[in-house]
Amino acid sequence: MAWMRGTDIRAPSFAELDRYCERMAVAIGRISVRIFGETSAAGQRVAPELGRALQLTYILRDLAEDARQYRLYLPRELLLAHGIFATTPSWVLAQPVLPEVCRDLAWIAEQHYAAASDAIAACHHGAMRPAAVMLAINRAVLHELLARGWRQVDEPIRIPAWHTLALVIRHGLTGR
Repeated sequence: MAWMRGTDIRAPSFAELDRYCERMAVAIGRISVRIFGETSAAGQRVAPELGRALQLTYILRDLAEDARQYRLYLPRELLLAHGIFATTPSWVLAQPVLPEVCRDLAWIAEQHYAAASDAIAACHHGAMRPAAVMLAINRAVLHELLARGWRQVDEPIRIPAWHTLALVIRHGLTGR
């Protein structure tokens, strides 16, 4: 997997992308859950689900930035399913079906957020506060991306400060 060493990151397979998520966000999540002091089986489910959801959200958020670095993390299978057979990042981002590819990946991310939310709800609420806040804020980013669409991928997503604060207060206090 040369692309994982930074030489060619363009349209990985779902399996390669999953390994990338595992090595990036999930590994950090596993350490974080231990630091939070959560040892339950539900707690062990938080890291893989939330890690994958976060990483997929970052991929969808950072399409233009990644393309400038000649990277494209959108899964090959999704591109092919929508008739995109090339992997040149700038070309892929200019395709009219890009929003459908991104919506499909966003749906996968949302499934991971839902599973992570269920796992967090089964944990001790105090231990999972940081994870619940991360989930809420990044899920809001995903929903903003879905609402905006992917026609202008270089346009940054901004969650209003009041909304972020409300999410921090709500999920920071309840841990859910």
